[in-house]
Amino acid sequence: MTDTDLAGDTFRVAGLTFTRMGFGTMQLPGPGVFGPPRDRAEALRVLRTAYELGVRHLDTADFYGPHVSNELIREALHPYPDDLVIVTKVGAVRDERGGWILEREPDQLRAQVHDNLRRLGVEALDVVNLRLGDRQGGVVAGSIAEMFGVLADLQRQGAIRHLGLSVVDAAQLAEAQAIAPVVTVQNLYNLAHRQDDPLVDALAAQGIAYVPFFPLGGFDPLQAAELDGVAGRLSATPMAVALAWLLHRSPNVLLIPGTSSVAHLRENVAAAALDLPADTLAELDTIGR
Repeated sequence: MTDTDLAGDTFRVAGLTFTRMGFGTMQLPGPGVFGPPRDRAEALRVLRTAYELGVRHLDTADFYGPHVSNELIREALHPYPDDLVIVTKVGAVRDERGGWILEREPDQLRAQVHDNLRRLGVEALDVVNLRLGDRQGGVVAGSIAEMFGVLADLQRQGAIRHLGLSVVDAAQLAEAQAIAPVVTVQNLYNLAHRQDDPLVDALAAQGIAYVPFFPLGGFDPLQAAELDGVAGRLSATPMAVALAWLLHRSPNVLLIPGTSSVAHLRENVAAAALDLPADTLAELDTIGR
C-alpha cells in the first residue's frame, strides 16, 4: 500500500468522487476556531500531508477563523489538483470577539458564497452546504425553501457546482430536493449519537453522501468501556476504532475528522484500513443504544 492509498475507498455522487476518509479544517485556526493558527507552518503541512496520504475531500467554511481555514487551503494547495473536492458551508459569520452569528437572509448568503469564492481563489465552489440548525448543532424544524433557493440560484449562475445541507431533518431534505439536487448531508452523528440512523439509510438508498460532523464526539470526546476494550484488542486507538466503525456503518458515510497535527492526521487516516469483524461491530453497536 502506498501513501496515496491510505485514505481508503471512494464514494461517487453526481459526477463527484470523494475519498471516504476526508479532512475537516475546523481545528486549523486558533483556539475556539478563531484567529490565526498556533503554528502556521504545521497547519500548512497538515493540508499538504493530507493530500499526500490520498485525502481528496476537504471540508471548510469561511467562518472558520474567520477566513483562516480557506486562506490556509489556498496557500497550501492552490492551484488545486483536479481530483480534490472542497466542500464549504454558509449560514453563519463571526463577530469581532469570535462569537458565532447566524446569518441566513438572502443577501447574507450571497455575500458568504462570494467570500468563499474569493478566499479559496476559485470561480466556482465544488459543493456548498447550507448550514442550518442552532448554534449547538441541533436541528430546528421549519421551512428552508427561501434559503436553499438562494443557493440554487447561485448554482444556476455558475458560482456553485453542487449543493448540500447541514443540520437538517428528513422533511427539510425533501423540501430542498424539490428545489434542486442535494449531494451531501452533514449532521451530528457518531458511535454514541445515533439519532440519524434512519436518515443515513434513506440517503444511502438515494446515493447521497452522509457526512457526520463531530465523528469523535467534538467538544465531548467519545468515552466508553466497550470502545476502549475493542481498541486494546486491535492494538489501535479508541478514536481510530470510532472512525472505522463509521466507515463500516454504510458505504455512503464520508468522514471529515480534523486536527492541527501531522502526527494525529496520520493516525486518523490509518483508521481507513482498520478492519472490524462482525462480532466487534456488534459490540460497538451497543454503545449507541
